[in-house]
Amino acid sequence: MGCTSEHASTALGGLKMTITVTQLSSWLRIYAELINEHTEELTQLDSAIGDADHGTNMQRGTAAVLAAIDANPADDAAALFKTAGMALVSKVGGASGPLYGTFFIRAAASAGAVTELSSHDFAKLLHAGLEGVVARGKPEPGDKTMFDALAPAVEAVDDALDDGASLSDALAAAVTAANAGRDATIPMLARKGRASYLGERSVGHQDPGATSAALLITAAARAFG
Repeated sequence: MGCTSEHASTALGGLKMTITVTQLSSWLRIYAELINEHTEELTQLDSAIGDADHGTNMQRGTAAVLAAIDANPADDAAALFKTAGMALVSKVGGASGPLYGTFFIRAAASAGAVTELSSHDFAKLLHAGLEGVVARGKPEPGDKTMFDALAPAVEAVDDALDDGASLSDALAAAVTAANAGRDATIPMLARKGRASYLGERSVGHQDPGATSAALLITAAARAFG
């Protein structure tokens, strides 16, 4: 049986699933909560190979996102993510603001002015966000960046949905992939950002950007699980 792109759903056991704007907003709120919980950890990670400000920058940025979406409640997915992206670009210093901001701005364009998304629509949204990160920062696998956590997570969602899994199960697989990608940055030699200036001294440290990216996927799993 056919359905429109707005209301398309992944069917499992005869059940259809859609993601509402309220749930998308919950994703952003849960992400802000996780960033608050892990601010000190992110700062400590960044102190080893960066400016020691990733935690505070992300905390400020996600707080700005919540303030913006509360001040301008969105009626559709595009408006929600555009508001979030612009808040991150304007409020977060360093590379994190432009990268995460671009992720959500590209996600907004992918989602469109709809009130519901299917699981596959959400997967496309993740792809668009990842492509935005690549366009902005030019990361490659193994560069020791957020890409190393985000890219495997997006691939895991695709693979699971293609196998007929629910979005909840697909995101559970994505969390596992993102966390593995995050952990895999520890032995890597940084080739991007301030960490790259350290050369061999960057080896043995977990990348803070990959860590905050893994939290973004964890937030999605909690919001849509």
